[in-house]
Amino acid sequence: MAQGADVLAFLDLHPITEGHTLIVPRKHAASIGDVDEVTAVAMWSLARRIAAALRTSGLRCEAINLFVADGAAAGQEVFHSHLHVIPRWQGDGFRIEFPPHYGAAAPRKELDEIAGRLRKRISAS
Repeated sequence: MAQGADVLAFLDLHPITEGHTLIVPRKHAASIGDVDEVTAVAMWSLARRIAAALRTSGLRCEAINLFVADGAAAGQEVFHSHLHVIPRWQGDGFRIEFPPHYGAAAPRKELDEIAGRLRKRISAS
């Protein structure tokens, strides 16, 4: 359907909605963390172009979800990193559900501690 030097896009064989597209790196990477930076940028750039095409294609598309399941616990079933571009509309039946505790603000001290831990790891990589 669409491609670049590092990535390609094709329609999902089991679409959530009509036009559901997958963006995949040509080079194998099981996890998004294994995708090199140039390829990761190419994936998101192509996803942006696909999203724009979906909105003007005549397919039903009031909105777009970009979705990555990274690891089995996140719902990844195919262990080659990929980015879903999913056309959406009110009442399409697709749901991403949040747990019951979602919406309760985390304590500032806890957020600061977690952010500090992450900052150290980001700097180290």
